[in-house]
Amino acid sequence: PVGGVEEVPAFQPQVYTYVCDVGKRESVYSTAEKVRRDVGEVDILINNAGVVSGHHLLECPDELIERTMVVNCHAHFWTTKAFLPKMLELNHGHIVTVASSLGLFSTAGVEDYCASKFGAIGFHESLSHEIKASEKDGINMTLVCPYLVNTGMFKGCRIRKEIEPFLPPLSPEFCVKQAMRAILTDQPMVCTPRIIYMVNFMKSILPFEAIVCMYRFLGADKCMYPFLAQRKEAMNNNEAKNGI
Repeated sequence: PVGGVEEVPAFQPQVYTYVCDVGKRESVYSTAEKVRRDVGEVDILINNAGVVSGHHLLECPDELIERTMVVNCHAHFWTTKAFLPKMLELNHGHIVTVASSLGLFSTAGVEDYCASKFGAIGFHESLSHEIKASEKDGINMTLVCPYLVNTGMFKGCRIRKEIEPFLPPLSPEFCVKQAMRAILTDQPMVCTPRIIYMVNFMKSILPFEAIVCMYRFLGADKCMYPFLAQRKEAMNNNEAKNGI
């Protein structure tokens, strides 16, 4: 105690890192064993890995489609199977699925990505119902569905220029803060920005042709085309450089 006030030592967190190919279940299961051995049981699992092929469907190699599905969707099965049993035993834990707004409504040109995110959301929702049915009230789940995030993953993606000031790409820091707030308050779902909730609701009640008209007005129908063109050009340049 100093002057009647006890000084509390500063918290010194320990960070452990592991290399794991989440697309291979054997790698996930073996890494999970290392984590349990080195760190202990896992309280929170955040499924965040994601890839995109960047090709129109008919130009996309089959192996890239499979990679997108495996990393963005199938990996959630392996990581959850690795850590959920202990959470159920202790009735304590939190599973977070970082999906995408493209898992709620789709756009042209990224069929594999949209399908994988739709699959991740379907997995998350079904698992949420299963945990609720098991009456394990100590396990929470949070679904994170952000709009376009400015990480470079979809570099070149553009909506209608008049609309862009109202729907700019999101900063990674903003998305993390929104996701963390949702996790800490046990929110079942968070969409950023909030207009995503409205778009998802409209998709569920409007006929398909009305959705097409809305997409065209926003410039969302072909928003991925500049991104796909850039990826194709970059690939062609690499092939020319390598003499392929």
